[in-house]
Amino acid sequence: MSSPEEHRWLAAAARLAARGRPLSRPNPAVGAILVKAGRVVGRGWTQPGGRPHAEAIALAAAGEAVRGATLYVSLEPCAHASQRGPACADLAAGAGLARVVAGCLDPDPRTAGAGLARLNAAGTPADLIASPECAASLAGYLTRTRLGRPHVTLKLALSIDGAIALADGTSQWLTGEPARAHVHALRAQADAILVGGGTLRADAPRLDVRLPGLAQRSPERWVLTRQAAPPGWHPLVSPADLGSIPHAQYLFVEGGAQAGAAFLAADLVDRLVIYRAPIVIGAGLPALGDIGLASLAEAHGRWHNMDRRTLGSDHLEVYERIRDHAHAAKGVS
Repeated sequence: MSSPEEHRWLAAAARLAARGRPLSRPNPAVGAILVKAGRVVGRGWTQPGGRPHAEAIALAAAGEAVRGATLYVSLEPCAHASQRGPACADLAAGAGLARVVAGCLDPDPRTAGAGLARLNAAGTPADLIASPECAASLAGYLTRTRLGRPHVTLKLALSIDGAIALADGTSQWLTGEPARAHVHALRAQADAILVGGGTLRADAPRLDVRLPGLAQRSPERWVLTRQAAPPGWHPLVSPADLGSIPHAQYLFVEGGAQAGAAFLAADLVDRLVIYRAPIVIGAGLPALGDIGLASLAEAHGRWHNMDRRTLGSDHLEVYERIRDHAHAAKGVS
């Protein structure tokens, strides 16, 4: 039986993990916290390039205080060693910990429960407490490992009446500065960003991160097109080819209407991020093209609202795709 305190520590580990995203690629961004007598004695998150792992950072930071502490980690400690370092399960097993608690099982077949089993076999009690916050923080890694594709976020910036631009294509600036800064923060968390070929040719977007101190986190740029991609861009022929994007755990799709519709029609959008400006355009360009719905009934029950807030004069809405998480009870979602 898990306690509220344990869930709070796991949620804290999940928040730490965000510091490693997306620079930890190709490894998942993991967070780890060492707690002793209710006090944090060490913490860590996956470093750029994937090493050192979060657990190794936290254990080193704790020093002698590690003995008798509990390790809360967002993902099960790995059970496989590599040329870049030992398995985290072995590190934790030899540290003198009182207990290890993981918020999500690792679906990597090289671990997949073996990390917790190795700890228990070595005499260090290790448990899984399925944490929604931990699973959410690992959405890209879990999607990549289970489905062979990145986790896809579709961003839409709309008027009140659902237009993304005037009839002549003018769209700068639909939303205000706070909303645009929020978009750049989301870009900084993505491995890759994608627009349609029409948007690229019409707007020549930069798709970089223009926030102080985060320029180095600008994602790779991809374009949905059957034509040759210009320098600095990677072509994606169709949404079905998502698996060809190497190591991109998080893909941020920014438009336009046909690219967004193509991903929705293929049921490849995991998250919708909608910025709604308090303006009415009238006969403007619609946000999306045809997504292939045969009836209104097919549209219901697909999305769950996760966030709703005000950004300056604009409104943000975030929706998650409702899917059948067969493995949710095992910490995989």
